[in-house]
Amino acid sequence: MPLTDRDRALLDFESRWSGHDAVKEEAIRAELALAPARYYQLIGRVIDEPDAAAYDAMLVHRLRRLRDVRARERASRAAASTVPAGTAR
Repeated sequence: MPLTDRDRALLDFESRWSGHDAVKEEAIRAELALAPARYYQLIGRVIDEPDAAAYDAMLVHRLRRLRDVRARERASRAAASTVPAGTAR
């Protein structure tokens, strides 16, 4: 599916910002009129679109890589916090 104007606006916005801080969250609200949580949901979906990589390959690949690293870290923490049945903590 081709990228919408909003999809391109999200990618353009993200290309201007790195990291995740309060200043970026204020900019998300002011420039995009979105709650930060909604912005991150949408950008996560946009980077899975094939046309997104065609639009800005380096940005999309960086965002996918960061998402994959975070997912592996969450899975690792979850696995470490589970205790097999029959063992005491």
